[in-house]
Amino acid sequence: MKNFAKLFPILKQYTYLNTAASGLLSLPVMEWRQEHDLDFLIQGSILKENQAKVLTGVREKVGKLFSCKAKRVALVPNFSYGFNTLIDGITTHKKVLLLEGDYPSVNWPFESRDFDLSYIKITGTVEEEIATAFAKAQPDIFAFSMVQWLSGIKINHEFLKELKSKYPDTLFFADATQYLGTEIFDFDNSAFDVIGGSTYKWMNAGYGNALFLFKESVAERVAPRTTGFNSIQGKYKPQEGSFLGRFEPGHQDTLNYGSLGVAIDVIRQLGVKTIDEKVKTINAKAKEAFAERGLISKEIIDRVDHGSFFNIKGNDQLVARLRNEGIITIARGEGVRVGFHYFNTEEDLNKLLVLV
Repeated sequence: MKNFAKLFPILKQYTYLNTAASGLLSLPVMEWRQEHDLDFLIQGSILKENQAKVLTGVREKVGKLFSCKAKRVALVPNFSYGFNTLIDGITTHKKVLLLEGDYPSVNWPFESRDFDLSYIKITGTVEEEIATAFAKAQPDIFAFSMVQWLSGIKINHEFLKELKSKYPDTLFFADATQYLGTEIFDFDNSAFDVIGGSTYKWMNAGYGNALFLFKESVAERVAPRTTGFNSIQGKYKPQEGSFLGRFEPGHQDTLNYGSLGVAIDVIRQLGVKTIDEKVKTINAKAKEAFAERGLISKEIIDRVDHGSFFNIKGNDQLVARLRNEGIITIARGEGVRVGFHYFNTEEDLNKLLVLV
């Protein structure tokens, strides 16, 4: 499919640069959701008899997409739920390294519990700051967003792998909500012990679904206490007390998780490599144009790694002016956040540049 915009009818009305706030719902996902609820309307509990099969299929699709065995994939309603469940399974008084100003759903759960916290600032040389902090006092846990929600700064994968090899006993926990769906990602070949993310943004899966991926060794070091009857239901969590089941204690929503499964089908149909290349290409052009016009800081310009969105100079008035011209953005931090996904084009970028 060369005309990606056909998947998203909203693109006929707007230039959509706000995926970092809310991803779009594609036609295939919407059509599947309609069929699902129509089936529920006329079948009732008969539909739910297939719940285990649906959820197993989604889990397996997630695992295949991100190179993680299905038995190490948890389906949760949102990142915050899964992350709090994870942290509740950790003995307190652990040393935790956080990034100052990181997404609240990463930092607040630690700050509301009994941990020994330290912070580093997010700068253009954040990797150097992290390495220095590790050398000074190796943390038990390093928790961070893979892509920073305000600036779009992406932590370098190779740096993280080198750091993990040097400090194998430190647990690496990452929020990938602003990352998953933007490029090829091999979890088993990454530095992360645990990575989680809500999938309503760059994966275009709608709301009410998220995923967590775990390395095998995590179950030996983390013991979540959450449980319920559904903790033992399904192919990959057959016994009481199973690690995976701790993240899925209650009734699982086939509508929302099924939507994730269809969203993954769309991703695979388009091609992960194609999406990766298109996202990188449009964002490289955006970065160059923003740099020429002085719309982004030097620390962003000088970095090699960056996410799929930028925070450019502007305010609420600029957001309103862009909206009047049919361009959807959002004010974040000290500027205006604009994001480019695979369905965005150079024409979209040019429309924005005329107005900023």
